[in-house]
Amino acid sequence: MIIKPNHFVAATSAASATVSTVVGSSGVRLLSAVAAAAMLAGCVSAPIQYFGKLEAPVVLGPSVRDNVTPMEPLIACFADHVAATGRAPVVVAVGDVKDYTGKYSINEGNAITQGGALMVYSALGKLSGAVRIAERFDPVIAERELGYADRRQLGDGRNHALAGANGSAGQNVPWLPYFGGTINKSDYFIVGGITELNYNINSGGAEVGVNQVALKARTFSQSVGVDLRIVDTKTLMVVRTVSLTKQFNGYEVGFNVFRFFNSKLFDIDIGGKGQEPVQLGVRAALEEGVVRLIGAVTKVDYEPCMVMRPGAGEKIQTTPASQLRKVDNPLVDVSGTPVQAGQSGTAVNAASQTGAPLTGGLQQLPFEFGATVLGGGTLALIDQIAAAAKKGPTEVMLVARDTESWDGRKRDDLTNQRIASFTSALANRGIAPAAISVTWRPDAADSSIHRDGPGLQEIAKLRIGG
Repeated sequence: MIIKPNHFVAATSAASATVSTVVGSSGVRLLSAVAAAAMLAGCVSAPIQYFGKLEAPVVLGPSVRDNVTPMEPLIACFADHVAATGRAPVVVAVGDVKDYTGKYSINEGNAITQGGALMVYSALGKLSGAVRIAERFDPVIAERELGYADRRQLGDGRNHALAGANGSAGQNVPWLPYFGGTINKSDYFIVGGITELNYNINSGGAEVGVNQVALKARTFSQSVGVDLRIVDTKTLMVVRTVSLTKQFNGYEVGFNVFRFFNSKLFDIDIGGKGQEPVQLGVRAALEEGVVRLIGAVTKVDYEPCMVMRPGAGEKIQTTPASQLRKVDNPLVDVSGTPVQAGQSGTAVNAASQTGAPLTGGLQQLPFEFGATVLGGGTLALIDQIAAAAKKGPTEVMLVARDTESWDGRKRDDLTNQRIASFTSALANRGIAPAAISVTWRPDAADSSIHRDGPGLQEIAKLRIGG
């Protein structure tokens, strides 16, 4: 908050009038009135509530709200521009965003937040799906569970069937089978820090005292600076850097009386002090930095949205960015590939839509990256395959992402599980496993990619009936 010149003059004039009155004959009465007003103001308190018998009352304050910043309209505008491109969202991770200012107080601790990385994560979250976020800052729990899975200690309370050789039934085990590849890669990551904290870069004001009656008023400013960069995860080449600064303004006014009136000594201090929240300003600077960095990697111009930032003295938009959005994000599957709505309203892969035949009349049955279970839009496709198989021989090609690249043995095991999952799904629809035969699958030593359609590869061909 800034004390504008007219506010400063008004405050000075009012206090000067008070001083002249105090030193006059009616000083005692006016001073008593001022003290009484101060005491009445002190009697005003926040609501309290007793939560239990014999407990001290608890002061109740405002309820929790969204932590909005001046950047909400800018973030919403930019996210809409990214979503309007219709491209698959980039996957972004966050590294360390430290406090490099070194400013520390024995009484108050660190002057600057130590949670810069968390603020950057929240800024990415406000983009609401225009980008995807990969956790790299604290993956401890995931790493522990992957370790449990590797030691065959992780379960979900159910038994899981392990496929045997050539798709035959295997044993049931209580642990979750894991073949790797479930963690999605990131495209870029953001690192940096808060690098500046400049105290009292500009200040001004006045202090006047007459007969131990004093008036003071002043304004002051300080600033912080942040430096961020976004890095290509594959090459570790820095794509873009940003360096931003934010000023904070504050004010302080006060009125003091310390004097005797006859045999009585009066010592009264009245005043107020306010400043823009420093950590809120740091958050806003980091959010604008994130927008600029994401604009560099998505090739989306953020400049048209800069006019959405509030100017000095303007009110901050209190609606969160997610509620200001006007353009829907493109639907994506677990791997981040764009999907489109099927006839039933279920999102399916655009390259392997439910019910779409392959060239040659084969039906595609898609598996997501590293997945061995069928669900979502594929369930409707299995219903169609089962219905067709009951009418006559049907051929089905199991397909997966062409980004899957396993060694031959691992891919062979994964194929066995996928065939077993498909066979089980058909058995639930009245198709006996004996009616299903594998007519083609890559050799266990074959590690090449057998492509079939954009973004897909063939993993097995099955014949049902006949």
